[in-house]
Amino acid sequence: MRQRIIFSLVLALMSSSCQKKASGQSVAVVNNEEITASDLNAALSGGGSAANSKDLRDATLQKLIDRKLLVQQARLDGIDKSPEYLNQMRRTTDDLLINMLISRRLNTAQVPTADEINRFEASHPGMFANRETWTLQQIIFPIPKDKAVQAKLDAAKSLDDVAQILTSSGIQFSRATRKLDSALFPQVAYDQISKAGAGEPFIAPGPDQAVANVIASREPNPLTGDQARGAALEMMRREQADKLAQDRLKELRAKAKIEYQQGFAPAKK
Repeated sequence: MRQRIIFSLVLALMSSSCQKKASGQSVAVVNNEEITASDLNAALSGGGSAANSKDLRDATLQKLIDRKLLVQQARLDGIDKSPEYLNQMRRTTDDLLINMLISRRLNTAQVPTADEINRFEASHPGMFANRETWTLQQIIFPIPKDKAVQAKLDAAKSLDDVAQILTSSGIQFSRATRKLDSALFPQVAYDQISKAGAGEPFIAPGPDQAVANVIASREPNPLTGDQARGAALEMMRREQADKLAQDRLKELRAKAKIEYQQGFAPAKK
């Protein structure tokens, strides 16, 4: 009996010693799981001067506690052992590793010079010096399966022609008006669209439907000076990151041993 009492006391002491306390770097403990000052500061980052507000800090801590409680319940329900969770976790980890790999290589790459930035701006006038806000008159319609109808649409000279072709072919459509920034178009598309005649439609196809557009009005909206240089540098760095990824991937594929199950190999070029 004496041994049993001693053993029970040891267990109680061990249990109490494992209980975490909200002190030091722990700003809160939720069912014996800590929320640290680092967790709270990370959640507050980006809050600017308001992040120093006690009200904001308290509200943010309560949100972290709510998240912790929901995560704990998800684990109790066994969600963290489910195939769906494990697959998504694997993809998230893969994406994080890829992004960090590219970021690390991009950080060691040469930053574009002022001359390179100027040349980039000059080669993309639709995004910078000649940037405009377009008001588009649109007709939205399902992509026709009949190639003859599609050929007629491609040859249409006005939005009224598009409407007439669709009506005669029994294809329903809707009209809309939309404002669009010319900087959203790739340079090749911008060159083609901006040179189109007045009232001449251009058709943008999608997976299931297409949009016939006519530029009803153009409003100059140039991007110049420091704002243009910042935007150009960001775009150039994105292109640089894409190139680094593709170059590295090409090297890795050349060295890799890749085996396919029968029927899954890509077609030989």
